Order: sequence, then structure tokens, then C-alpha cells
Amino acid sequence: MTANSAPSAASLADGHGRRISYLRLSVTDRCDLRCRYCMAETMTFLPRSAVLTIEEMGDLAARFVARGIRRIRLTGGEPLVRRGVDMLARRLGALIGDGLDELTLTTNGMRLAEHAAMLAAAGVRRVNVSLDTLDTAAFRHITRVGDLAVALRGIAAARAEGLSVKINMVALAGLNEDQFLPMLDFCAANGCDLTLIETMPLGEVEADRSAHFIPLHHFVAPLRAERAIWPVDKRTGGPARYFAVEDSPVTLGLITPLSDNFCATCNRIRLTVEGRIYMCLGRDDHVDLRAALRDGGDVDGLIDTALAGKPRAHDFRIERKSAPAVARHMSATGG
Repeated sequence: MTANSAPSAASLADGHGRRISYLRLSVTDRCDLRCRYCMAETMTFLPRSAVLTIEEMGDLAARFVARGIRRIRLTGGEPLVRRGVDMLARRLGALIGDGLDELTLTTNGMRLAEHAAMLAAAGVRRVNVSLDTLDTAAFRHITRVGDLAVALRGIAAARAEGLSVKINMVALAGLNEDQFLPMLDFCAANGCDLTLIETMPLGEVEADRSAHFIPLHHFVAPLRAERAIWPVDKRTGGPARYFAVEDSPVTLGLITPLSDNFCATCNRIRLTVEGRIYMCLGRDDHVDLRAALRDGGDVDGLIDTALAGKPRAHDFRIERKSAPAVARHMSATGG
């Protein structure tokens, strides 16, 4: 397949021959936290008229599954703040075994305790919880408004419902460099896996991201000084590379968008709460499925157009006082 040829309507493949099997579905751009590396302290969110209804999200997701999507992750913002997310989870969960292999969710944990039973009943078997520190004061500082105890109760509730939990920890120089080994021990004690993520230059925030950027090979240096780690053959549909840790039951994932580009194996497409498909997390070009869905347009043709225009790779860079790669925040695209 050449870079300019469009994929067939019967399958999902981009212009570089990569098969697309993973949909990140943002159910809201809103969040009940204001993490400093992700959001500005004062945010302007989309009006309700601009976002897809729960029914429209379900219809589009079912269309993607019919065309070969095998995994769906519900994201945001914080997906559990969206009214009706339970109905969406049940509808998509019903597709498991009928084209869909897995339905997962990413959350900050603030509302996980109250929704864990619902998620398990809907067919969700795995959740990712964003947790950057186990220090109460540092957690409040990073999130601006968060309560660490609430997040920990959410993790415990999810585990009690039989959900697998993976902790997502953004590496932040000067903010949580001393928290990696404690987090690894926490995960071992609580039956969780751990994925580390480099901060990404998305959206305007008050702080200079370059001041807090740390390559993951530096972040994990304290671990390598004490224990061996080695790669393992594990795939969860996302960009992480996974490692086993000596004397630990934790599987460690590393997501390195800046220090070690992973785009060659990209299998993902993101559908925003507005119904837009962005060709790449680091680009602004997109197609609008909402208008086509509501006006009876060619939704499948637009999906093919988006995939044909998907770039080979992003060009993220973090330099001192540099502008973000795109103006929209991560919460507007979906994590």
C-alpha cells in the first residue's frame, strides 16, 4: 500500500500499511482534577451542544468494531464524570465476543470507588489509573485539587470487583523523581502493574514543561542500580514496551514519546468527544464524523480519509520555553 492509497472499506489500515485495531474513545473533555502538566488551572470546556451524545458514541463505536476494531478504551478528560457513561459501557461491553476483544477505561480514580461495580458488570476487566505520586502533599500540588486517599480507595474498590489495575505514572522532574521506587513497591503490594510515561507537549499550561521533562531512562536509573529488568513479550494494544523486574511481580511499562519514538507500530485511532478523528495526537488535521453522522453523510468514507492521512510519526519536542506541539489539551483529544 502506498502512502497515498486509501484503505478498503472492509478494513482499517492507514496509508503506511499499519493495521488499526484500537480505538481510544473520549467520552468527555471535562475532568475533576487540574493536573499541572495536562491542564491549565482555568479551563474552558466544550458546550454540551458540541459533544456527541452517548447514543452517537455507541453507534460510532459499533461501526468501528464492524470494521475491525478489537479494543476500545474509554478516556477523557475523566470518563467517569460523564452522565450516561454506564449506558455506554454496557452497550460496548455487549460487543465483547462479537467483534470486540476488550473494553478498558482510563481514570484518575476520583470516582472509581462508586463506579467499579458498574464497570465490572458491563464487561470491563482492566482499568488504568493515573497516579503520579503516593505523597499526599505532592498529589495535591500536581493535581491542584485532588485527594490521594480518594484515589487509593478507588483502586482498592476496583481490585475488590476483580478488575485488573495498571497505574499510569507521568515522570516529572522535581515533582515525583523520588516516588518511582515507592510506587513500584505499592504496585507489588496491591497487585497492580505500573507504566511510566514521559510528559507530552500538548496544550498551553502555566508551567514550563521543559523544566519537568525527564527521559524515562533517567527516571528508572535508581531501579537499574538495584535490580535487573528485562523485556517481556506482552502487548496490551497501546504504545508501552514492557519489562519484568527482578524480585518483583510487577510488569513495568515504558511509554517514551520523546526519548524513543514508538510510532512505527501505531495501531490506534482517537475519536474525540466532538466526533473528530485526529490523524495523530501531535497534529491538528482531523475529520469531523459528527456532522456526517447527524446529516446522513459518508461516515465510512471520512474514516478512510482520516486513515489515509495518518502521518508516519509525530515530531514531539520539548525545549526550554517551547510552544506545545498542538494548542489543544490532552483532555480534548483523549488519552
